[in-house]
Amino acid sequence: MNLKIFHLNTQAKIIFTWLIVGSVIIGLIALVSINNIQNKLDKNYAEFAQLTTEAIAAQTSDFENISTDQKVKILTDRYSDFILNNEDVSFIEYKDSSSNIIYSSKENIPLQEENTLLSVNSPVISNNKIVGSVTVGLTGKGIKLISLTTKRTLLGIFALTWLTFTILLLLSFLLMSKELKNLYKGVKQISTGQFGVKLETENTGELTDAFNDMSKILSKYEEQNIEQLTLERNKLEAVLMSIINGVIVCDNFDNIVLANSAALSMLEVSESEFINTKIQNYTDIHGQKCFLEKIEEFKDTPLNVIETKPVEFNIDAGKRTIKAMISPMFSKQLDYVGYIIVLIDITRETEVNKLKNTFISNVSHELRTPVTVLRTYIDTLCNNGDDFDEETKKEFMQTIDTEAKRLHTMVNDILDFSRLESGNICLKKEYSNMVELIEQNINSIKILADEKNIKIILQKEDNIPCVPINVESMDRVIRNLLSNAIKYSTEGKDIIVGVSLTEDKKYFKFFVKDNGIGIAKEHLEKIFDRFYRVENATHTIKGTGLGLHLVKMTIEQYHNGKITVESKEGIGSTFTVIIPMAVDDNELV
Repeated sequence: MNLKIFHLNTQAKIIFTWLIVGSVIIGLIALVSINNIQNKLDKNYAEFAQLTTEAIAAQTSDFENISTDQKVKILTDRYSDFILNNEDVSFIEYKDSSSNIIYSSKENIPLQEENTLLSVNSPVISNNKIVGSVTVGLTGKGIKLISLTTKRTLLGIFALTWLTFTILLLLSFLLMSKELKNLYKGVKQISTGQFGVKLETENTGELTDAFNDMSKILSKYEEQNIEQLTLERNKLEAVLMSIINGVIVCDNFDNIVLANSAALSMLEVSESEFINTKIQNYTDIHGQKCFLEKIEEFKDTPLNVIETKPVEFNIDAGKRTIKAMISPMFSKQLDYVGYIIVLIDITRETEVNKLKNTFISNVSHELRTPVTVLRTYIDTLCNNGDDFDEETKKEFMQTIDTEAKRLHTMVNDILDFSRLESGNICLKKEYSNMVELIEQNINSIKILADEKNIKIILQKEDNIPCVPINVESMDRVIRNLLSNAIKYSTEGKDIIVGVSLTEDKKYFKFFVKDNGIGIAKEHLEKIFDRFYRVENATHTIKGTGLGLHLVKMTIEQYHNGKITVESKEGIGSTFTVIIPMAVDDNELV
């Protein structure tokens, strides 16, 4: 609206300016013309007066030989009526050669003499001799009438010219105003982003044509620019959406303008409730605004510092532990336009670090116990062995042997874990009798089962063929599953070991079922993780947390098999292993 008023005011100013300029020019021309005509009239009137005086002087050139009274009488008779009937002549005087007034109409017609405008003197010449002079006074009434008429005529002509100029000027500006209004309408549409608008007028001028050309070019440029911007935005969004880490983009006012799917998944929010909100308003599972304090810290840190050292902190989002890093964002002109928050899911790393710390603590404790027992018993035998009878010495030696085996088992587990975890080994397989291997392990571990009054019952099918296995690693699997079953079984409860083939005869299958304390449901998914141990009021049996992880690696990674567990807390657990009956020839010894 303001732009339109400005547009109309500008037109009015232009019209008013042109009217003033035109009026001044026409007025100056009128004044100059009237002045020139007046000067010519005055000049012509002066010439007329001179001619009139010379004519009267010529009429009195024969007065040389007559008397003065006769001259007066002739002049009175001749010019009294002439003066009375001619308003342009105010008086006539006749003087002799001595400049004496012989005749003057001023005496007879004094009132008319008062209106004298111009007086002209002319000598009276007779026989080439000046015999007198005639003076004629003129009122200028005729010339005044002519001058007035001429001025009025000229003023009328110039007034008509001015009026014509004004009308033409107004018409011109009305036509121009129509085109300008049309152009204004088009410019306003372009200013709102409606590129490609075309002005439609009856008589298009160069300005309209130029505008239409410009609008067409802008339309093409807009299409190309929008297409390019859309392409670049799609590329950017595709890159951000494909990044496994979460990315959140915030503007200079802390509004979330973009978040990829990884970020939404990590923070467990939907795009509709997250985009265009303040990042500080996000709350974690504890109801804390986990971004608020760190965003303030980020803003209080100088940009030159924050560029090289982003603000880092951890977020507790449900079951996830997320590492967040805040970095500033700049435009191509190096203007600060907001910041980017990168989210990295470190749940696994956090758990592994926690498990490692637990593992180190457990291993340290587990190693210290047998080492302390060994050192104590050996030191006692060395210093006081002669004081003990053979039975006591034998008991000491059995204790030392048990603790040494325990220490050996732990060290082997750690070494086997390191070796298998590296992934650089190739376990060669050979067709072996799995039933015999299981029976051997049952017999060797029977002594541990007898201590808890536990029977190990073997249930097997007949005529089970040999299975392609790595005997050493599979021996460790069987021994580990049996020892765990004994450890976690209730005293006096039996352990069942089943051996068979699957229905399609393609897999060898065996299971170890105990009737012990069982495993809670929330621990079943992680029971095979490295360093993971179930710690509760019931599970007080110590260990490294590597046994079942080594079993899973051996079965699934190196034998292409599978191990599963079924368990109910307080009832018992069943570990089932299946191994393919066929392998590639290059895997065999």
